[in-house]
Amino acid sequence: MTTFADLGLSQKVLSAVTDAGYTIPTPIQAGAIPPALKHRDILGIAQTGTGKTASFVLPMLTLLEKGRARARMPRTLILEPTRELAAQVAENFEKYGKNHKLNIALLIGGVSFDEQDRKLERGADVLICTPGRLLDHCERGKLLMTGVEILVIDEADRMLDMGFIPDIERIAKLIPFTRQTLFFSATMPPEIQKLADRFLQNPERIEVAPPSSTAKTVTQRIVATHDKDYEKRAVLRDLIREQTDLKNAIIFCNRKLDVADLYRSLSRHGFSVGALHGDMDQSSRTKMLAGFKDNQITLLVASDVAARGLDIPDVSHVFNFDVPIHAEDYVHRIGRTGRAGRSGAAFTLVSRRDTKYLDAIEKLIDQKIEWLNGDLTELPPPAESYESAKPKRERGGRRERDRDRDRGRRSETPRAEAKAEARAADSHRPDMKSGETPVLEETNAKADTVKAERKAQPKGQTSARQANRPAPAPAPANDDNRDRRNRYRRDQDDGPTPVGFGDDIPAFMLIAGKA
Repeated sequence: MTTFADLGLSQKVLSAVTDAGYTIPTPIQAGAIPPALKHRDILGIAQTGTGKTASFVLPMLTLLEKGRARARMPRTLILEPTRELAAQVAENFEKYGKNHKLNIALLIGGVSFDEQDRKLERGADVLICTPGRLLDHCERGKLLMTGVEILVIDEADRMLDMGFIPDIERIAKLIPFTRQTLFFSATMPPEIQKLADRFLQNPERIEVAPPSSTAKTVTQRIVATHDKDYEKRAVLRDLIREQTDLKNAIIFCNRKLDVADLYRSLSRHGFSVGALHGDMDQSSRTKMLAGFKDNQITLLVASDVAARGLDIPDVSHVFNFDVPIHAEDYVHRIGRTGRAGRSGAAFTLVSRRDTKYLDAIEKLIDQKIEWLNGDLTELPPPAESYESAKPKRERGGRRERDRDRDRGRRSETPRAEAKAEARAADSHRPDMKSGETPVLEETNAKADTVKAERKAQPKGQTSARQANRPAPAPAPANDDNRDRRNRYRRDQDDGPTPVGFGDDIPAFMLIAGKA
């Protein structure tokens, strides 16, 4: 059986590894360390959690025992996609390099430039950074990359997902062509293969099959829920309260916005909860992780920034508030619990729109995950939220309802009503023959006579019918309606004289108009 002593590491490194409690290397470590010590380029394909970090940290420590770094000219460069992964690599260098006097500089966002500049001025043997912050320092003239001997590109597939590939290409142009490159990725899609071919020179390929199976110590269950977020939050709260053995838990969401919403919801319901996502400043993220590790916080709501690379060994539960879109992320998420032989539990909330993602997960891990309390077909009817319980306002409101009612009442015209009454009257006459309608014909004749009289009547004259009508009764003197009407009449000039004219009328207003 191969041990670390058989890999060619220096005595200082072996002593630190032994003190850490490790004797047997993992497959990726056994395959990558010997060629790395021979200054060969490495193409390593392995998932996070397989000991990949030590596979490049240990040989780098051995190679860095000779020589010293100069100011602003780092000797080695390690690129990581997230701040947490970069910080964890720095912790590994401190643990395994305790017998070395190396300067390690961590350049990540959310931290003051001044403190990082001071580290660079002293000279950095190991530079661990995220691509964006490294380019910021280069543009400010604080870094000279011509002294880099070893370049490590870690989690290259995540770099591709996060859009860092153009930045990596810019960084590679600043580094000498004769460097040694260690390239690690969990998967090898065509884009990553093209990137590897561009950066690597005759590399040693070490491929460890990605773990598509989950740990046997993790109990997995699926919980059926409705699509609405308020329904899912209620189901999650009940699920958390039901866990009698819950010590602490990570709750994963797909989006940073959902992380914030769920954090506020759990806080309002009295849970001890914290949040972790990519938009938080570095001090808040570090403080939140430290509080979770020290059991000051019971629940940590996080995005996938906490799914890979974070080594928190004693997590009892994992809850997937959202089903991960990529099936591989499910393995990484639930891998946060059940570590180092401990038992753990993982619950995933699934709605009807998540079934295709669930199928992909079960296909990847090659097993069916049990439902906790019945599948989606046994879901109770969705509970009404406050918004959906409010009565819906009818379109147009009260005015529209009144208009529809009046329209129904006036569905027939007066002429049609007259015809209907005439037909009803004729139906009761005994002297009527079938097909005859004398009342109807008489009604139509009267209407035609009235129309003819109106057309023949000269303008301004009253007809005999109008003359015989009784005159309207005069309105009382104190009629409010009359005053209201007169108030808006423009032809009344018995009011007060308008201000500005006085008693004299201008001459131009006395000129008679043309007839």
